[in-house]
Amino acid sequence: MKYVILFALASFSLFGQIEKKDVGTLHGGTYQILIPQNWNKKLVMYAHGYQFQGQKPQESNVGLEKRLQVFLDRGFAIAASDYPAVGFVLPEGIDATEELRQAFVKNVGKPDSTFMVGHSMGGGITLGTMENFGENYHGALPLCPLASRPYLQCRKEYDMYATFNGLFPGIIPSLKDIFDINSSVGYVNLAQAGPKIGQIMKAIMEKDSTLAKAFAKKFDLKLKDLGGSLFFNQNVLRDIAVRLGGNPFDNLQTVYTGFPDDLLTNQVAERLPATKNPNLLFSRYDRTGNINKPVLLVHTIYNQLIPPSYAVVNYENMVHQQQKDQYFTVKYTNGQAHCAFTPQQMATSFDILRNWVKNGVKPQGGFLK
Repeated sequence: MKYVILFALASFSLFGQIEKKDVGTLHGGTYQILIPQNWNKKLVMYAHGYQFQGQKPQESNVGLEKRLQVFLDRGFAIAASDYPAVGFVLPEGIDATEELRQAFVKNVGKPDSTFMVGHSMGGGITLGTMENFGENYHGALPLCPLASRPYLQCRKEYDMYATFNGLFPGIIPSLKDIFDINSSVGYVNLAQAGPKIGQIMKAIMEKDSTLAKAFAKKFDLKLKDLGGSLFFNQNVLRDIAVRLGGNPFDNLQTVYTGFPDDLLTNQVAERLPATKNPNLLFSRYDRTGNINKPVLLVHTIYNQLIPPSYAVVNYENMVHQQQKDQYFTVKYTNGQAHCAFTPQQMATSFDILRNWVKNGVKPQGGFLK
């Protein structure tokens, strides 16, 4: 298949740093390439996180040069795809990133070294890229990544909704309506996020604030983040429903534990059979842990969207099962929100990864100030 490459080459200065910016379109969507004045023939391929329906793919990487300044400061060019669509597009993101990397080599030149970096779902794309196209990279920096098998991560959101609707009925849409593609349930626009989350939290606290606190703890959440997490889950689950035309999850036989009253929770939990094969959405580039190049995973100690149990522990076990521990190290910060990293933490992490690649000595995992 032919590449459709529209390179618009412009030279400009930003923070005295950017020399060239290439923007264009490939089969995998629009993209941008940033080349700093002090380019050292090295490249960072960057993958962005999840976007809600209603957003435009081109909005994903707005302000990229400011957000990724630490890489530009080190003389690295940056190439980032916007992907062909928004929502859960992890497999498409992997393809789009590889397509863009090939276009960079063809049109700019082969870098001396190439690193893969991504946040959130982009962190999942980073890991998927290393598992499937790792021969093209020297190392990877997944940041608060969707590192579990995507089915399991999304099933967590489903189970949270199922149990919440049983214990706090009438506050958020039912799973039945979310997965009925003909229902009136839609996506919550980001502009309405604040008021919507406020309404959810108000209703929760009026219903049972004590139970709400215990429920949040069960799903590794601070109480203040419960409404926002439910808001996020609604958009993700509806996105999945529309993509598949139905429900890929089945909790008819699930036994829920870890609640103040497990018996009650199981009796009232919303339950639905699967109507679609989950492999239609989740099997392509499914997570394996089969890496062959250095991967430094960095995560916040608290994360309201992807808790460490999913982002770190699940993937660590997959890597160990593949006997690839020599390629995997984890650093954690005291961050108290999803992808809440300081520029200095990103810079330090990247320097640690580069030293690992250069010297061949695996760095020690642990706390990153």
